[in-house]
Amino acid sequence: MTEGAPWKHILRFAIPVLAGSLLQQLYNTVDAIIVGNFSGEDALSAVGTTGSFAFLFLAIAIGFSAGNGVVVAQHYGAGDTKLVRENASTGILMIMGMGVLSMLVGIIIARPAYTHLVAVPDDFLELTVIYFRIYAIGLVFQFGYNIFSSILRAVGDSAATLYFLLIASVLNIVLDYIFVAGLHWGVAGAAIATDIAQAASFVAAYFYMTRKYPVFKFRIKDYEWHSDHAKKTVRVGFPIALQLIIVSFGLTFIQRAVNGFGQAMTASFTVGQRIEMYLNLPCNAFQTTLATYTGQNIGAGKIKRVKTGLKQTILISLLMTVCISGMVWLLAEQITTLFGLSSQAAIYCIAHLKTVACINIILSAYIPLFGVFQGSNHSSVPTVVATGALGMRVLVTYLFRYSPFLGYTIIWWNGLFGFGTGFLITWTYYLSGKWQAGSRLTSENNSSFDSDKQIPVIKCSICTGEQVAGFKSREDGHFTEVMLIRDDKDLEKFKEIYKIAEIKKEY
Repeated sequence: MTEGAPWKHILRFAIPVLAGSLLQQLYNTVDAIIVGNFSGEDALSAVGTTGSFAFLFLAIAIGFSAGNGVVVAQHYGAGDTKLVRENASTGILMIMGMGVLSMLVGIIIARPAYTHLVAVPDDFLELTVIYFRIYAIGLVFQFGYNIFSSILRAVGDSAATLYFLLIASVLNIVLDYIFVAGLHWGVAGAAIATDIAQAASFVAAYFYMTRKYPVFKFRIKDYEWHSDHAKKTVRVGFPIALQLIIVSFGLTFIQRAVNGFGQAMTASFTVGQRIEMYLNLPCNAFQTTLATYTGQNIGAGKIKRVKTGLKQTILISLLMTVCISGMVWLLAEQITTLFGLSSQAAIYCIAHLKTVACINIILSAYIPLFGVFQGSNHSSVPTVVATGALGMRVLVTYLFRYSPFLGYTIIWWNGLFGFGTGFLITWTYYLSGKWQAGSRLTSENNSSFDSDKQIPVIKCSICTGEQVAGFKSREDGHFTEVMLIRDDKDLEKFKEIYKIAEIKKEY
């Protein structure tokens, strides 16, 4: 991804990610259609209301897997096979361990979480707890799948994940029909179908990765834990996970407000969220793509190429989202009839879909930038944005939910306030140029060095141990960051580029 037209690489990488996410949403949608039509609105509400809290566990899986993927991508871009293998091994051990722990915690806390935190009505509380406990058993497979997929994307193979999701999607739909429509197992059948499908994609991803790429061909005894590599994964992955955890808690509080309007609103919101995810497919796929694209190009020292790729990506993201939004707005009534909603729930749902079809276009103009921040070791920025955006959504939801002006419609209008906030914070930070600090190279022309006016210096952080080489002005002491020094190879490269014999360290 470091040579040739940026948009071609980005689109080639993003299409399989987008298609995979589309498959995932299709089987989530079919799942809801089958449950709604064969098990009733109570069951549909139960399955839907688990989503926001369940995402808390997936946030951990996605966040730390993505963090490991960024680290692997940077070493892959730098051509260091040894560090690619070591970081992958450490990442797999870490994420699988988290998966087992999450499975146990999910089973234990299901009832108190949905009773007190999400405030699920008694009408479908039991169905909710049954569904989530069975679903939680499959979390270990979801964690495993996420780390394998992130590693594959890190080396530029995003197409493979499409095949794994195709396996999971088809299997999930078939099993839904058997367990829910045929055997009438209700929400339990839907959860079991999901677990089996996730297990299948996990196994397929593992065998593909270890067979296709010799560098990832691990036997049991080959898995090694490297604490220094684990720290890097945590340093990059924790802000990503925290961002998604904040999203999960924010959506959980919104779900709590939704549940307060009764079962019809909960069922409607379940369908609305399912369809809303289609609107977000392009921007989420491009975020994932730009994290790898940025990581590889920063590893190769090509910041200017990152900026060019981002501009092209935003344009493509906007065009795709506008097309999807137009279809959702025009077909809102037809979409709603697929889910077996009551007349009142259908009225809510149509209004919901038409509103978010307009509002969610804002997301496509700033979410892809998260990938740039993540790939340039600024993963904390999306966390700040997510906090601000979701904080605003929750705030306006609870302020206006009983107001005569907006009332219950704030459930879908809150995005206008939240996404607008996110847009402003994200673009302000990007345009400031601060995201370039700490990248491997912060200047596309490698910065000029004038020994009469500048002193070569390595700035060393006492807290994190991070070392950044650059030039300190002899006149006013201003320090210009140029290159992240991760090892002796980086230091020697810096000296070679700028013809420097000695360089001092400052703490």
